[in-house]
Amino acid sequence: MTVQDVINQLHHLAPLAYAEDFDNVGLLVGDKNQEVSGVLVTLDTLEAVVDEAIDNHCNLIVSFHPIIFKGLKKLTGKTYVERVVIKAIQHQIAIFSIHTALDNALQGVNSIICDQLELQNKKILIPQPSTIKKLQTYVPKNHAEALRTALFNVGAGNIGNYDSCSFNIEGDGTYRGNEDSNPSIGKKGELHTENEIAVSVVFKKHLESKVLKALFKAHPYEEVAYEITTLDNTNPYIGMGMVGELTKPMEAQKCLEYVKAKMNASCVRHSKLLDKPIKKIAVLGGSGSFAIGAAKASDADLLVTSDLKYHDFFSAENDIVLADIGHYESEQFTKSFLADYLSKKITNFAIILSKTNTNPVKYL
Repeated sequence: MTVQDVINQLHHLAPLAYAEDFDNVGLLVGDKNQEVSGVLVTLDTLEAVVDEAIDNHCNLIVSFHPIIFKGLKKLTGKTYVERVVIKAIQHQIAIFSIHTALDNALQGVNSIICDQLELQNKKILIPQPSTIKKLQTYVPKNHAEALRTALFNVGAGNIGNYDSCSFNIEGDGTYRGNEDSNPSIGKKGELHTENEIAVSVVFKKHLESKVLKALFKAHPYEEVAYEITTLDNTNPYIGMGMVGELTKPMEAQKCLEYVKAKMNASCVRHSKLLDKPIKKIAVLGGSGSFAIGAAKASDADLLVTSDLKYHDFFSAENDIVLADIGHYESEQFTKSFLADYLSKKITNFAIILSKTNTNPVKYL
């Protein structure tokens, strides 16, 4: 099994197409064609983590956070980032980061937090825009069924709990090939009219290359007429944050104590507690101040996140309780989830969970 084979399994969980634009995800160090001897899963890739990979004979590190975030102009070992990259290269260890692709995945970081807090009725808090595309093409009527089947087989036409969804309009198409053409139907130089079906299907944007490959392979025409449009439709299955509900409402103070215990947090910084029970909870792993407005708009009673600044707490405005549990604490269960996921998908070599605590924040 190669590094790329492992990456393909992670793509099924969290396609990199849905990572945020500012992020640096994917294979950051190493050769995708290298045979894998073992996989070490970690939250952060530090020097100690690379040493751990060496000791465990793992030549692939799957890391949640990217070790390379900004551009590197030198590799002299002056910074911890440079030292990690140099050591990984010296020992032929590949490093892959999944970061915000997993943040935006339905079964990703925020779903893990919801499960940790035992929340029900989970929904995406901030759906990611422009994740749905539509293909429309024109095919001879007697080839339409075969073309639709080819598109459905690669994932086009899936809408929520339904598959094989398409819309079809019958009409007449015309074309005339020039002297260099080689029409499969009709003759070059002659105007031809063909009874055609206009086939429309939607698909998730990360499937575009597969959809186009299937289209060109199954379509009988030498030149395939098609249109791809990015839709503004909201996709409820991809996006940042989640919102869910407790089985029973809890008094605010007890709810924060519950969150602290469930998330194994050393402390919880929070805004003013409100004189009403907490039932609906919004969560966002990592830095989540940008989600305050969305949490309030969802009628959440509490937002659990991290990295809130002093002035962010004023944004609660007695409408919601804001709770900062710490960046590491909000994402700490992610590496166990990834290790379990890969262990179920790959059984022919070791998937090892890193024992290194990479939390850089210490408490008195």
